[in-house]
Amino acid sequence: MTTTDPVVRTGAGAVRGRREEGLAVFRGIPFAAPPVGEARFAAPRPPRPWDGIRDAYVFGPPPPQEAGLSGPEALRALPAGDEWLTLNVWTPDADPAARRPVMVWIHGGSYKFGHSGSPGYDARLLARDGDLVVVTVNYRLGVEGFARIEGAPANRGLLDQVAALEWVRDNITGFGGDPDRVTVFGESAGAGSIAALLVMDRAAGLFRRAVAQSVPGVFFSDELARDVAGALAAEAGRRPTAADLSAVDPRALPAAGEALGARMPRYADRWGQAAPTRTPFAPVVDGEVLPAAPWQALAAGAARDVELVVGHNRDEFRLFTAMAGRLGQATAEQAAATLRRYAPGADGAAAYRAAYPGATPGELHERVQTDWLFAMPSLRLAEAQVAGGGRAHVYELTWPTPALGGALGAAHALDLPLLFGTFRADLGVLYFGDEEPPEEARALSSWFRTAWAAFARTGDPGWPAYDPERRLVQVLDAEPVAAPYPEETTRRLWEGYEFAALPLLDPGSGPGA
Repeated sequence: MTTTDPVVRTGAGAVRGRREEGLAVFRGIPFAAPPVGEARFAAPRPPRPWDGIRDAYVFGPPPPQEAGLSGPEALRALPAGDEWLTLNVWTPDADPAARRPVMVWIHGGSYKFGHSGSPGYDARLLARDGDLVVVTVNYRLGVEGFARIEGAPANRGLLDQVAALEWVRDNITGFGGDPDRVTVFGESAGAGSIAALLVMDRAAGLFRRAVAQSVPGVFFSDELARDVAGALAAEAGRRPTAADLSAVDPRALPAAGEALGARMPRYADRWGQAAPTRTPFAPVVDGEVLPAAPWQALAAGAARDVELVVGHNRDEFRLFTAMAGRLGQATAEQAAATLRRYAPGADGAAAYRAAYPGATPGELHERVQTDWLFAMPSLRLAEAQVAGGGRAHVYELTWPTPALGGALGAAHALDLPLLFGTFRADLGVLYFGDEEPPEEARALSSWFRTAWAAFARTGDPGWPAYDPERRLVQVLDAEPVAAPYPEETTRRLWEGYEFAALPLLDPGSGPGA
């Protein structure tokens, strides 16, 4: 501690941060009470107040979760404790008069892993280069945050995000931020969360702009979510109720999610397209917390006053085939099964083969899953926003990482190290290795931060808004350029397809019926 360390008073008490590289940085600030004991599986409650000045030097403990891409050793190295609902602030100056734009980051991780203290989400460059206040938040994951269980509100992880945004509204002025210029931004499950927040009544008015990077199309119907929760609870030897699951240590429940995830493909006749994802968690269209699927609600005008940037990467699914050690290894039979499962329409598989006549089985296997899981949900979110009277800007990242001799292309989450400039952390290591990032990557990294900051400040990221006639998007390659949407072939294949909450199919079929 030094006499120049910044101190800010919040509604729950004063916090002391540190000065780092020209910024004031505050870590591990509680925005809600620990969701344990009587608060387990409940909506978030206000943080417990404290006396004196609380040191905000270290990230708060991550919520209980599966190991994820970093492995169990990385989790064991993180702080312990039950104060999971914390946030972090990077600000050029904790001066209430500054009124800088605020960007609030919601991390991804399949709704079952990830945390705001990840080195890949270090926001110093974004805050410093963009002259922004940047906030990163934790939220409940897995069973704690998303399982649809009796006696608990649905979408508790989303309610945690709302609580964090309410904290920003009430407290960010003291950190030099403008509560009237808040932009939420997130990737993958974070982008899916933002799609949900856009149409949630409880989030209305808490942010003015949104950036959704690689929006997943997986939302659960209430019936499907309850059925999945029954299987989850059974893995833990319990019933799917808050009372029953509260008797299980929170740190033991992620094992149930992992066990069920490994067995999910066996539920294909019952859970349909959700089964092969091996992820038993998603936002639930329960009719109360989340009243409708984002695409339908946006088209009806639910967020016409929120300015939106949304986009995806060209080769999203390639990350998952690479992580499984199966790049390019899909057989003709596997590709055929994947096309039958995901291609839209009764003749979707044949249409894909006709549209991509030179594609190998591995390319078709990846292409249709990229399109179903991320590309088309992202484009359609923009189209829904425009149809509902709002404005949207669309991008596609096509620049291929040099990793693995270029075999990864522009895969899922490549935008993370580019946006944050964290080439040596998390997935940045996969995509850039030990080598210095090429100049093209550094230029793209700077472009991302400049565009996102401009959008947070003015609502204009620097390229034309999307419209259904011209379909101009920002194509992010070695030379970023505004051009017609590059995936026109895919877009046409998906015309008329409606993204909606995934249904429960035959509840009497499959394991556990």
